[in-house]
Amino acid sequence: MNLLRETYENKIKKDLMKELNLSNLNEVPGIEKISVNMGLGSSKDNKEYIKEAEADLAAIASQKPLPRYAKKSIAGFKLRENELIGYAVTLREDKAWDLLEKLIKAVLPQVRDFRGLKNNAFDGSGNYSLGINEHFVFPEINPDKVKYIKSLQINIKTTALNDDQGKALLIKLGVPFRK
Repeated sequence: MNLLRETYENKIKKDLMKELNLSNLNEVPGIEKISVNMGLGSSKDNKEYIKEAEADLAAIASQKPLPRYAKKSIAGFKLRENELIGYAVTLREDKAWDLLEKLIKAVLPQVRDFRGLKNNAFDGSGNYSLGINEHFVFPEINPDKVKYIKSLQINIKTTALNDDQGKALLIKLGVPFRK
């Protein structure tokens, strides 16, 4: 079991129950899944970029990413229906906890000029989204071998009922928010 998950189960869960005034340990919010998305943007026609994006996302998530295709054509973006537009990975259970721990302890401290995550990136249901502009801050990516800098979006889905519960959970887990 992951160290962060173990700490959550043994200590954080009880602390959150008291802090949030919950009557049952099963009401305490937890991590349901983490989705990682990497869009191709204007490089959707560059086969080398596409291949590198898929390989990098697979290395970051330790799981093969699924291709995402355009649902409809948009002339302004030179986008055709069923055209490859990115890759996505959904992590659950131990893989989600592993990625969250890596994000907190290794990735975010490597981000240039990092002053904490924004407090307003919650969706109203306790889920949090963040973007990373340079994917090579992940330890699995060798910056010397990166040909193209790619950005990715990470969505943390919690079982919280509202943003306050979701934020309390993430703070207890060690996610660094701005003061």
